[in-house]
Amino acid sequence: MDDFSSSFWGYFIAAVSLGGIFYCAYILVTQMKVKLKKGEKAEVTGHVWDGNLEEYNNPLPGWWVGMFVLTLIFGLVYLTLYPGLVAFGNLKNWSSVGQYKAEVAKSDQRTDSMYASFLNMPLTEVIKSPEAVSMGKNLFQTYCIQCHGSDARGAKGFPNLTDGDWLYGGSPEKIKETLNLGRHGQMPAFGAAFGEEKVRDVANYVMKLSGNAAHNNVRAERGAVTFAQVCVACHGTEGKGNQDIGAPNLTDNVWLYGGSENTIVETITNGRDNVMPAWKEFLGDGKVHLLAAYVFSLRQEQK
Repeated sequence: MDDFSSSFWGYFIAAVSLGGIFYCAYILVTQMKVKLKKGEKAEVTGHVWDGNLEEYNNPLPGWWVGMFVLTLIFGLVYLTLYPGLVAFGNLKNWSSVGQYKAEVAKSDQRTDSMYASFLNMPLTEVIKSPEAVSMGKNLFQTYCIQCHGSDARGAKGFPNLTDGDWLYGGSPEKIKETLNLGRHGQMPAFGAAFGEEKVRDVANYVMKLSGNAAHNNVRAERGAVTFAQVCVACHGTEGKGNQDIGAPNLTDNVWLYGGSENTIVETITNGRDNVMPAWKEFLGDGKVHLLAAYVFSLRQEQK
């Protein structure tokens, strides 16, 4: 139990709830003592409003007493069946989380049959079905636009899914693997190891690799030496990257964080740490298959 919760509050709520019901019952019992014999008239209590509106000491109406008693009984039954008493649990073992899971399971049962009809089809065939692509798009609009945008073109730090540049590969198998298992892309920080000057030299060499004419040739020549000693381990001797480990291709003009000198310097100095969550457990095989089909179809549209 953390510092911000205590079992005291569960007992406190239970005491307040039951205390309120029993106090209402006590008030009801004390007020039922007033009874009139046959032919006897009620007396005024002495309370007068607006000069002529008097309060009579009439007995409580039977129908009203009955409804009040039923209300009290309903309250006790409800607190027993559902978690109104908090600390003592409830006979139905009900919880909002349990109800949510039950509703999700019920919904999944209805939709699983729709997804199952496409599950054994290769993605190259699934994308030929407008219905399947539409369902995949709905899934994308629900779970993916927060990072990749509604048009799937990404943003700073989040890949564009509509071009032909893939960190881990854009084949149907790789897309499904990415969705199922997630990705954790890391680049170590070299600022302390290189120093400011070497970092800027390497940044200019990377700019040269990508064809950026704004690079400094002198720095790029010095940066090539450091690149060959350190950076080739991930990005390769030609700087074309390695999809097996998610090392980006540095020879094109596609950048996850930006291709300016300052941004590249920032990347080399501080490193990068990107995480894409795994969706297999949350979405299940059927939804992942259709979602992968939609992502795969985005690239096909650009061809």
